[in-house]
Amino acid sequence: MITPELVDLSRLQFAVTALYHYLFVPLTLGLSMLLVAMEGCYVITKREIYRDMTRFWGKLFAINFAMGVATGITMEFQFGTNWAYYSHYVGDIFGPPLAFEALMAFFLESTFAGLFFFGWKKLRPGVHWLCTFLMAFGTNISALWILVANSWMQHPVGSEFNPVTLRMEMSNFWEVISSEWAQATLVHDISGGYMTGAVFVAAISAWYLLKKRDVEFAKRSLAVACAFGLVTSIVTVHMGDESGYLVTRDQPEKIAAMEAIWDTAEAPAGLTLFALPDTERRSNALQVEFPWVLGLIGTRSLSTPVPGINQLEERNAARIASGAKAVTLLEQLRKDPSNATLLESFNVVKKDLGYGLLLRKYTSDVSTATPEMIRKAAADTIPPVSLVFWSFRGMVTCGVIMLLLFVLGFYYSVKGCPETKGLYLKLAALALPLPWIANELGWIVTEVGRQPWTIYGVLPVHISVSSLTAGEVLGSLAGFALLYSALLIVEVWLMKRFASLGPSTLGTGRYFHEKH
Repeated sequence: MITPELVDLSRLQFAVTALYHYLFVPLTLGLSMLLVAMEGCYVITKREIYRDMTRFWGKLFAINFAMGVATGITMEFQFGTNWAYYSHYVGDIFGPPLAFEALMAFFLESTFAGLFFFGWKKLRPGVHWLCTFLMAFGTNISALWILVANSWMQHPVGSEFNPVTLRMEMSNFWEVISSEWAQATLVHDISGGYMTGAVFVAAISAWYLLKKRDVEFAKRSLAVACAFGLVTSIVTVHMGDESGYLVTRDQPEKIAAMEAIWDTAEAPAGLTLFALPDTERRSNALQVEFPWVLGLIGTRSLSTPVPGINQLEERNAARIASGAKAVTLLEQLRKDPSNATLLESFNVVKKDLGYGLLLRKYTSDVSTATPEMIRKAAADTIPPVSLVFWSFRGMVTCGVIMLLLFVLGFYYSVKGCPETKGLYLKLAALALPLPWIANELGWIVTEVGRQPWTIYGVLPVHISVSSLTAGEVLGSLAGFALLYSALLIVEVWLMKRFASLGPSTLGTGRYFHEKH
């Protein structure tokens, strides 16, 4: 029996594994491309310091890559174990991107990772750089297919519901992989990963400079990281703007929660800098806005209002009532599949089927749903306002700080004097956690903001889970928590150990610990 406890525990388990896995993904993306840049400098200049930079940061990449692979495997198994109905309902669309990720990306990055680590003495510099590039390319292709699948969950296109099989079926594969959501999400998330790698290298390099060790190595690493980070920060901001437009257009409930818009904001809507949302009174205290900004970002106009939560609930209540008819007609069609009149009536309200399924949380017979049940289901279509509101602002704040660090670091590197800027170096070293905080908060906005849907507008979360007991899910959750905690301790210990030793781990005789 599907209980609220089972749904909550299944969601919690997937959230824990997904957020933990995403501790490793952005650093893998960022470091892989930084290695391409560093080794490219070596191939062009023939200077050994760039070769040493590539090899040293490659060691830290290897640790992170291994942990990312280990934690990513369990996530895919959960689709079958904890989310069986979801897998049955949308497997035709969700399965192919995951299969392509394994066939096209995982084997590519794994193969060329081996050549990267073991081919230094066997391959010519240009050929080795090509292997490094293909390793990074495989990593990015892996992200592509995962994000295509996730983007389809956010905005399901290229598919339609089949009343005979009772499943979503793909109608246009190209539309799935080329949707605006897939493009914007891919570039935004990958550039966020690049920022993570840049901050990681910059923070550790700043620490070396504070300790006045391996100064030339650290200065060049800092310069490459800040230049790379500055470019990718600008891309991240631009694609964040594009994502804001798509969310406002296709997921109005999410943008309303992100901005705590209780009543429709007249055009042009302002962007909330700060507020204290009160979910009981449905109002904000101490609200400070940037005039017109949300209208420009979210609607690309000065004349289009942004719907508020109260109005969205009213609109969704009407869709739920229509969806209840769709569910009832579908049940009748199952008994009489050749009835053309029923099919015609169903097709009229089919677009609201998912909204009707929201009522299954309150009654097994949707046709008997009361106005109170419809009201509760409509309230469910609004994601948790405070969590989404503050997560979004935390993400943006971290992003702005990182952008400023890249600007200053690039400027000081061009001037050739970063080692003299003690305050900047301290701030850069302390900034190490920021990209992870930003990435995790970004995913909270993305996934919590989609609630109550597994597939937005199509499949509610509460009917997506497997027929398990709450105890079974709790037991596996506890096991994952213990295992992942152990892996995290190992990861942090290895990273700290190799970062503390620095490039002396290369055994070239040129670095700090080898001379002291």
